[in-house]
Amino acid sequence: MNNIDGKVAYITGGTKGIGHGIAKTLLNAGMKVAISGRSIKDAEKVARELGSESQVMGLASDVTKPEDEAAAVAGILKKWGQLDVVIANAGVGIFNPVDTLSVEDWRKMIDTNLSGAFYTLKAALDPLKSSHGYYITIASLAGTNFFASGTGYNASKFGVVGFTQAAMLDLRGHDIKVTTIMPGSVASHFNGNEPSESDAWKIQPEDIGKLVEDLLKMNPRTLPSKIEVRPSRPDKK
Repeated sequence: MNNIDGKVAYITGGTKGIGHGIAKTLLNAGMKVAISGRSIKDAEKVARELGSESQVMGLASDVTKPEDEAAAVAGILKKWGQLDVVIANAGVGIFNPVDTLSVEDWRKMIDTNLSGAFYTLKAALDPLKSSHGYYITIASLAGTNFFASGTGYNASKFGVVGFTQAAMLDLRGHDIKVTTIMPGSVASHFNGNEPSESDAWKIQPEDIGKLVEDLLKMNPRTLPSKIEVRPSRPDKK
């Protein structure tokens, strides 16, 4: 897929944070991009800010609902007739000790972070097979490093890493490339954070966007299937 000009990408959770940074980077690289969020009003507003209707579209989709993801993919195909890159980015984190973590919050993380990645891939499989496309999940270093108060989040992200790597083995026979990206601290709106100058030491959303662009432009004989990404150095307290 070295030449990505004119290719079509779908990014879940693309209205802010990492997803938004990836969308900006891919649009600047000449791609057409669909972003989704739970609110159609927000998704369309961000899409208008990102570019023209011919290059970017906003979609409403709750990734915990497979029918929403199927409808989102159908909308992309109706508009552009193809789908080349799918990035499962939507995620949520709730951090409580296991004895106080609620069943509702557990389900919210598993349903969004893990099941959502599966539903997104299932909805996009046929067009990705046709385009010999690329599927990318945005996991986390929490998918390999456990920590206190992270039972639900760790479980979901460990699951995303394992799911993506197994899917990579299943799909490379269809000439679909699959990668999971595992960022550490990112300057994003995740978990209620409001990015500020104090986040300057962190990975920036556009850094993840550049990494995605580089993956898409890499010689197709080579597949970096699992990538850990960290800030170069920790914050100076």
